[in-house]
Amino acid sequence: MKKKLLVFLSLVYCAISVAQIPSGAGGARPNAGGAAMNIGHFYGRIVEKASNKGIEAASVQLIQSKFDTLTKKRKDTLVAGMLTDKRGEFSFENLAIMSSYRLKITAIGFKEIDQKVGFEFKPGGGDMSRALSAVDKDLGNLKMEADATTLANVTVTGSKPLVTSSIDRKVFNVEKNINSAGGTAVDVMKNVPSLQVDLDGNVTLRNASPQIYVDGRPTTLTLEQIPADAISTVEVITNPSAKFDASGGTAGILNIVLKKNKKIGYSGNLRGGVDMRGKVNGGADFNLRQNKINLFGNVNYNQRKSISDGETERLSSFGKPITELHQYDHSVNEGRFAFGRFGADYFINNRNTITAGISLVGGKFKPRTVSDIFVDTLYEGSTTQSYSQRNSNTEGSFQNLGSSLGYKHNFSKPGKELTADLNFNKSHNESNNNVLTYIYPIAGSELNSRAYNQLLAGEGNNKFFTAQTDFVNPLSENAKLEMGLRAQLRGVDSRNDIAQRLPDGTIVPLEELSSKYKNSDQVYAAYTSFSNKYKKLGYQLGLRVESSSYEGTVYSTTATMKDTSQYFSNTFPLSLFPSIFLKYDLGKQQDLQFSYTRRINRPNFFQLFPFTDYSDSLNLNRGNPDLKPEFTNSLEGSYMKTYENSNNLMGSIYLKHTENQITRIQQKEANPISGDTVLINTYTNANSSFVGGIELTSKTIFYKWWELNANLNLYTSKINIDDPNVVEQDNMFSYFFKLNNTFRLPKNFTVQLSGEYTSKTILPPGGSGGGNRFGGGFMGGPSNSAQGYVRPTYYVDLSVKYEFLKNKAAAVTLSWSDIFRTRVNDVHSESAFFIQDAFRRRDPQFLRLGFSYRFGKFDASLFKRKNIRGEMQNMQNAGEGAQF
Repeated sequence: MKKKLLVFLSLVYCAISVAQIPSGAGGARPNAGGAAMNIGHFYGRIVEKASNKGIEAASVQLIQSKFDTLTKKRKDTLVAGMLTDKRGEFSFENLAIMSSYRLKITAIGFKEIDQKVGFEFKPGGGDMSRALSAVDKDLGNLKMEADATTLANVTVTGSKPLVTSSIDRKVFNVEKNINSAGGTAVDVMKNVPSLQVDLDGNVTLRNASPQIYVDGRPTTLTLEQIPADAISTVEVITNPSAKFDASGGTAGILNIVLKKNKKIGYSGNLRGGVDMRGKVNGGADFNLRQNKINLFGNVNYNQRKSISDGETERLSSFGKPITELHQYDHSVNEGRFAFGRFGADYFINNRNTITAGISLVGGKFKPRTVSDIFVDTLYEGSTTQSYSQRNSNTEGSFQNLGSSLGYKHNFSKPGKELTADLNFNKSHNESNNNVLTYIYPIAGSELNSRAYNQLLAGEGNNKFFTAQTDFVNPLSENAKLEMGLRAQLRGVDSRNDIAQRLPDGTIVPLEELSSKYKNSDQVYAAYTSFSNKYKKLGYQLGLRVESSSYEGTVYSTTATMKDTSQYFSNTFPLSLFPSIFLKYDLGKQQDLQFSYTRRINRPNFFQLFPFTDYSDSLNLNRGNPDLKPEFTNSLEGSYMKTYENSNNLMGSIYLKHTENQITRIQQKEANPISGDTVLINTYTNANSSFVGGIELTSKTIFYKWWELNANLNLYTSKINIDDPNVVEQDNMFSYFFKLNNTFRLPKNFTVQLSGEYTSKTILPPGGSGGGNRFGGGFMGGPSNSAQGYVRPTYYVDLSVKYEFLKNKAAAVTLSWSDIFRTRVNDVHSESAFFIQDAFRRRDPQFLRLGFSYRFGKFDASLFKRKNIRGEMQNMQNAGEGAQF
């Protein structure tokens, strides 16, 4: 009854908030997000019109008209000034984007140039890519001649609202999200609209697992390995354009943009925290900009202790006799990880920049699980019960090394640029698991002689390399041509050794159950896109071409047989992936958008190789080498309206249709060691599937102290499969509703109250789409290959932040997650072989306390080297003194 009431109140609120948005909420405060944003950057080059050669020592002044309180009149004030260098280049940074300026250029023998330059602040939506390029504005080659020529006015747009929508993505500014302070990227995703996060940190976007990008490139990092405090924005790309990798099928892309500052001077942030279990976290960010070099980095250290309890009931009918299992699990997972990221920008000149970066991640984890297992064997006319206790103790570690090298060239034509990037990631993980099972005839009896001790040792290496180049050429004010090339190479080397320890201590390798394999895959791609605007209609047409192949070897050697290694490979044909994006301006800050894309999901190595993985006795897996890629056609239409005071409403309708859907199924066969009948999870290509839904997202500023973001998603999915051994599952309409309240209270207090409700939901097509090697689900394997649903659940999180010291440089944050102990994972699944109900709760009512201190001074004179050109020094200092 309480859950139904919560749903009803949530829907009522959504209707009320949408109805109230147009009024503008007279008491709401205007969006002040850009009022103090001194992040503007003008640069360019002064050249002779006749020869196009740079003019050295030309005087460039940036002037602002200010109101003089003494004379009661406006007068010109010098904001910044300098002399051009040998190439004729100039650069002004740390400019307020809310102000308007005049650019005055003088040089001996040339006529004066006096033109307007300014920042026009537009609150609310907009194209984020244009906003970012506007803040960092190239004024091009400014040509001087004897006859004065007045250049066209330059108007730019720049802002950083909480939510921004462009033609192919939604951008969420998460820097001020206090619920995730001291946590990981998983905690950040809980408050991002359109996303759902389960108990194990697995994220779904519209009921599918998205690809994870960091700073616009694929990564081998997991969300648990990225600190929340290092994230600036999250870009949700539900329908990726031709510029992005076509892989992913029905899933979209989550692009995590890490913090980076280019302001002249230095800045940083120190933070630390502790949770209710005594585990600490800490970190620091820093940025230093001096002349042509910008250094940036951040380090984080996190300790974690996670506790979960679960209960499973399963009726198995695939063997004789039929059995009924009752299992109770208590798991404790302790671990720690460290994250470091460092990089540098080298500004060769105003139009050429080299960027290099490196990231280091490492950690250790020790999950321990105690399982009490009761099994009733159902004979005709009698019942026999057995009891066993299983103790699983694991010690594991992981390391990741990432490196990147990029080059960017800005042409004199504004917006025209060439970029080239190289990215390399290398990761290593290993784990050792000792599973000791004590078997009793009944609970409380003497130990049975069938005690069993299994040892599992695993190790894996992953290498991931990408090379990409992109070229952007604005053909006119609205027309733009983009094209690029990309190569992706991946290599995986993994082994899993399984052995049994006998009562006398002897270790016997079980080579029939062990595995060792290597595989590699390559993807080569090229794309081009053209965007333009016809009256009120903006459009982007794109085409991507991809070719891919893979090869792998499964090694199998035993003491009694020769090498029986299996080699297999496949080359997927050249495929075309068109994309269409349309955006129609309805006026009054509202627009309509439509997009179509075609994407591919290639089976990965684990889905292809035919070896059975026995490392988890409750979740046996084997690939299918006959799998084909699945192709998805995706359609999406949306409407967005921005009201006064930055209130907005966005509604979307989406549909994804997939051919050759890769789906998990089950087969039964005999275990080669014990001879018992077991279930094997494997894969097949279904005929087709579709996922569709409606999504509403709104932001409402009710008062200057209360802001609310709401997200409602209604969706359904259906798999059509032509297999007599698999029963088709009826489609089910589901929804989830997410609210995020921010209250700005007196005395520098901020309260964030957020919650989510998810209705009864069908199991995702094909399962979760991936596993968590470092502590995934419990008893989750069979459900991924079966029909079923997840029962309704909801949770509420609360955080309080207090800011103090000058300019609110310091802050203390207390966060409390799942305050009502209602967040659970409750799954019902069934197939032709079993019926199962699994319930689990993890870390309810969890408290975390954090402290942060922000420092910095954006003053170029602190780092300026001596310069013999005294006039340039004096003008620069005068300009800095006039800034505000």
